Amino acid sequence: MIEQFITKIRQYEIRIRKAVNADMRGSFRSVFKGSGLEFTDLREYQYGDDVRTIDWNVSAKGHGTFVKIFREEKEQTVFFLLDVSGSQQVGEATHVKLDTAKEICGVLALSAIQEASHVGLLCFSDQKEKYIRPSNGMKHGYQLITELYKLKPQSLKTNLAEAILFTLKVVKRRSVVIFVSDFIDKNYEHNLRALARKHDLVMVHLLDQRETNLPRLGIIPMRDPETNKTTWINTSSLWFRRRIRQDFSHLSKKIEQFARQNDINYVAIDAKEDYVSPLVKLFRIRRKG
Repeated sequence: MIEQFITKIRQYEIRIRKAVNADMRGSFRSVFKGSGLEFTDLREYQYGDDVRTIDWNVSAKGHGTFVKIFREEKEQTVFFLLDVSGSQQVGEATHVKLDTAKEICGVLALSAIQEASHVGLLCFSDQKEKYIRPSNGMKHGYQLITELYKLKPQSLKTNLAEAILFTLKVVKRRSVVIFVSDFIDKNYEHNLRALARKHDLVMVHLLDQRETNLPRLGIIPMRDPETNKTTWINTSSLWFRRRIRQDFSHLSKKIEQFARQNDINYVAIDAKEDYVSPLVKLFRIRRKG
């Protein structure tokens, strides 16, 4: 029920807000404050000014050295990029990874709206499943949360590169982009790097223990949720179990390393665990940044 979904999101948002304020003794607003700056004026260079702010075109006219003055953009945008492809259907019958992903987006969207941010959303598979243009106000926030709850993906496949490209096209001004995915895809790193350069990027890497710790059920059919193909595998095979763990461990390390190299805030969250602590840890990092 949508009422239960909203109630749960409210409760989690309150828990996170209290934890953040108690842990860091400061404004929750700075969690969503990006580094978007807009040019306002010029003034003469003074000793100690950052040389990177010098406007060389104006200074070259011979009337002195001038630096650009910037101010923080008043309208901060928080944009959610949510992977709703078939691999997000892993988990228990009553609660899969996608359910947790929707909750995380809902909780953070509610927090951002309360801090007067504009909030937008793109849900994607290998196509655009739902796009909500950034806007502000609690009415918009609850409409976004309702659309999250109702969403039934039409495709099971994934295309991270195209989703990132779409975001680069529609989100023009520098914003906080929160990317929630399991990042199981190929050839998207170039676009992701471009997204990180243009925006303040946060990667929420969603995992599930079932992906690495399969129950020992012998030889069973396993269906790939994205290709819908069925393969018979021996879940009791030590070689197979070791390979699965190694593959996912390698992917996680690769993604975390990519985030570190490109100055991206990163957090890994187990879909079966309480996600309050990982999000509070993420916010602590953002406050220090």
